Amino acid sequence: MKGNDEFGCLDNPITSEGKPPNPRTPSFGLQSPTTDGVLKPCKKSLVRHPSLQVKSKALDIAIGNGYEVENRGAEFTPIIRSGAWADIGFRTRMEDVYLRIDDFTHDYGLKKCADVPNAFYGVFDGHGGKHAADFACYHLPRFIVEDQNFPEEIERIVASAFLQTDTAFAEACALDSALASGATALTALVLGRMLVVANVGDCRAVLCRRGKAIEMSRDHKPNCNRERKRIEALGGSVYDGYLNGQLNVARALGDWHIEGMKDANGGPLSAEPELMTADLTEEDEFLIIGCDGLWDVFRSQNAVDFARRRLQEHNDPAMCSKDLVDEALKRKSEDNLTVVVVCFQSNPPPNLVAPRARVRRSFSAEGLRELQSLLDGLGN
Repeated sequence: MKGNDEFGCLDNPITSEGKPPNPRTPSFGLQSPTTDGVLKPCKKSLVRHPSLQVKSKALDIAIGNGYEVENRGAEFTPIIRSGAWADIGFRTRMEDVYLRIDDFTHDYGLKKCADVPNAFYGVFDGHGGKHAADFACYHLPRFIVEDQNFPEEIERIVASAFLQTDTAFAEACALDSALASGATALTALVLGRMLVVANVGDCRAVLCRRGKAIEMSRDHKPNCNRERKRIEALGGSVYDGYLNGQLNVARALGDWHIEGMKDANGGPLSAEPELMTADLTEEDEFLIIGCDGLWDVFRSQNAVDFARRRLQEHNDPAMCSKDLVDEALKRKSEDNLTVVVVCFQSNPPPNLVAPRARVRRSFSAEGLRELQSLLDGLGN
């Protein structure tokens, strides 16, 4: 893949060739490839609405549902490499969008954190159209970097950015009803050796730690006990696995147009992300980020095993992303497919040699007596 950062936007509804999206241009205009590989502007460029002209501020959010992955090992500086691939699959239109930025602060004109690895990745799975996904992909990272406290209190800032994006999209939809839609979203931020994953919906991030799959997000499905209790406490219901009988996710950005989902005082459909953090070590090899089309046909450990073998062959995260998408298509995934693979080391994953189990053999007292009896019989 060319370049270190990309905005993934695939508008062509009839191709499933899955050509890698072209790098973002210096002017940061949204572009997408046509069937002949020539760049063209996206059909609907998003305009910053008046509601977004004010300087963002961190919201007062209690990060009570975050998790921290147990870590071991000495200080480690990740060497970040990434690649991505998207395919319309068997759908008639593409509603997935992704963001891949290997040098986050540089791309957004910041000097903070410039001396440490810093990167930002996101996948946004639209439903009812892709406007919410486009909007979140463009604005959410800006709410992060424009916060005056960035990069301190990073977890609070990321959670705040999700809610600010959701509120801003509601205001945008009030100005233009044609934007009405929703999207699940997952972002991964790397600052130094800290990994922060935030999730709303059923996209998923899986960390490969020395061959073992570590899930860095939890799918927000309405029939999960925790989500069901929250939904019912807020006046919603779960019918046949669907929130209010309409959505098969319990958290999402947008969907303000659907009655009974959200209002100014809250609602059963939440935009508050669930966060997980980890301090990266030399055992952490790569991260797989994918929309639900991938996870419909891959278990987390299965995806890690598959990607690990491919990286051992070619050590190319872009090719690995394509390999995962191609395999998902072979497995008959019925959804759009978007995958981002982020490697944390320059070398391919090492071969893992399982230690041979030391077998301890012993005789029971009864067995010894039987053996003694046998020996005595031979002696006689």
